[in-house]
Amino acid sequence: MASSFSSPTRPRRPRRTRSRSLDQRRPGLQRTGQLARRPVAQTVSDTRRRLVMVWALLMAMVALLTGRLVWLQLMRGESLGQMAAQQRVRPQQPHPLRYPIVDRQGNLLAMDRIVYTLYSHPQLFSQTPDEVATALSPLLEKPAAELVDQWGNQPTGIRVVDGLSAETADRIRQLRLNGVELVPQQQRFYPQEGLFAPVVGFVNLDGAAQAGIEIGQEKQLLLPERDQRDPAMALVQGQNHQASLHLTLDSRLQRVAQNALEAMVAQRSAKGGAIMVMDVDTGAMLAMAVAPTYNPNEYFRADMAAFRNWAISDLYEPGSTFKPINVAIALEAGVLQPDEMVNDSGQIQFGRWTIRNSDYATSGGRGTISITDVMKYSSNVGMIRIMQKLTPQDYLQWLKKLGMDQPSGIDLPNEAMGQMKDEEQFIRSRVEPATTSFGQGFSMTPIKMMQLQAATMNGGRLVTPHVVRGLIAEDGTSLWQPPRPQPKQIFSERTTQALMPMLEAVVATGTGKAAQIPGYRIGGKTGTAQKALPGGGYGPGRITSFVGVLPVDNPRYVIMAIIDEPKGDDAYGGTTAAPLVKEVGEALVVLEGIPPHGVTAASEATTSD
Repeated sequence: MASSFSSPTRPRRPRRTRSRSLDQRRPGLQRTGQLARRPVAQTVSDTRRRLVMVWALLMAMVALLTGRLVWLQLMRGESLGQMAAQQRVRPQQPHPLRYPIVDRQGNLLAMDRIVYTLYSHPQLFSQTPDEVATALSPLLEKPAAELVDQWGNQPTGIRVVDGLSAETADRIRQLRLNGVELVPQQQRFYPQEGLFAPVVGFVNLDGAAQAGIEIGQEKQLLLPERDQRDPAMALVQGQNHQASLHLTLDSRLQRVAQNALEAMVAQRSAKGGAIMVMDVDTGAMLAMAVAPTYNPNEYFRADMAAFRNWAISDLYEPGSTFKPINVAIALEAGVLQPDEMVNDSGQIQFGRWTIRNSDYATSGGRGTISITDVMKYSSNVGMIRIMQKLTPQDYLQWLKKLGMDQPSGIDLPNEAMGQMKDEEQFIRSRVEPATTSFGQGFSMTPIKMMQLQAATMNGGRLVTPHVVRGLIAEDGTSLWQPPRPQPKQIFSERTTQALMPMLEAVVATGTGKAAQIPGYRIGGKTGTAQKALPGGGYGPGRITSFVGVLPVDNPRYVIMAIIDEPKGDDAYGGTTAAPLVKEVGEALVVLEGIPPHGVTAASEATTSD
């Protein structure tokens, strides 16, 4: 019995045997363990594949971007550059503010203002482009179809129109259109447009002064630095209107002069012209009309030649209008008496040069005539006889005393200086003093001629022409006045008084009849000069002019008209320039309240009551 039982100390092997038995009974357990080990290798493989795909995608994107950049730079670079230029809004720095410029009556000639640029962003439109265009078209004064075409160029940032007024901008805002943007910007504005352009000048779109008073008086026109910090706010608050630069010019007289001048230039197919009115005692300019002119608000459309005020920047030979100045020289030098007689032979010979009177073919020589007749008939030969009473040396010294080769000193930029013959040439040549006696062979500016003519009318004082009165505050306080030199005495009052009856005879019965104003005593002198060529000699063109004094018995104003190359066989100073002086003079006596001859201001007022 005992042998049928196992010993309790016998070694056991059930754990290993059982383990094998379990493995055999559950064969799937080994396969499951194999599956658990497989994802590790598969994950590494998948990760590698993903990295390769991402890398390939990135490389493709880089290639696409590179290609796009190359295409934009090489294929569309120019067109995109132009588009970017069109989308520029305004300079980052605002333009410096300037004081307004006004005439002697307080009428605005120049001012700063806020204008608006309209931008459109079609991608933000909540209405169709046609509907937006239809709403904006009447306000912008542009066809709706043109606006729609403009919006088809790009989805945003399209510059539609510049220079919109505040009123128009408000009306656009009231439309409440999405995708429409109004950008304010500062602008210099000229309400009188071309009326004063050659005098006032203009400020360009970059805020830089380019001509006229704008550049000549820029230091006084710019507001103090403390008011420049927020130009837009200063404009809204009207800070730049606390003072104004006042001119001596009168808009009413200027308009009469400009209209008359432009009509004569057109009628005679002339290259241009100028009319100026000056107070003989002070040098204050009441009018300075120049043709051609331009609109300073649209200076970019103008011919650049129009930017020059040729009345102060161009030289011309004055011709016979210089004869009164020569007579004044001879009278002041004591070589001539007002009642003296001279021989007018009609023509005179200087070596190979023959000088004739302009009417020699019809009138011949007049023989012995008075100084008044020399002026009345504009006798070249008579003037030569008068100035031959002076030695060439003394004559030249007198011309230098008048400042012929010096500017007038007017407060406008770019004044030219006159040109005279060399001293040695003038003294040794007999023909040079002869041609100078009737206003040829030298050149000066029209404004210099005005200055000299005024000296023959105001008692002999050389006053400085000027257009600027000063910077004046709203309450009338003078903030700045330009310094001016004291007038220089060059003729005696006796000399200028002797000259006035001679000038009156020219208008009453001589070549200046077209300048007559009924009821007024007018004096003056005509001039018709050959036009010098740049390379020397004279061409077929001529410059006609007339200088008038009003009134003769008590000179107050000098009026000068010049026409550059008028067409027509009858184009002379008496037919082209004298009528202009008459028209401007008629307006002047009304505006200044000058009574007719023989009527005092008091009696005129009594009569009008």
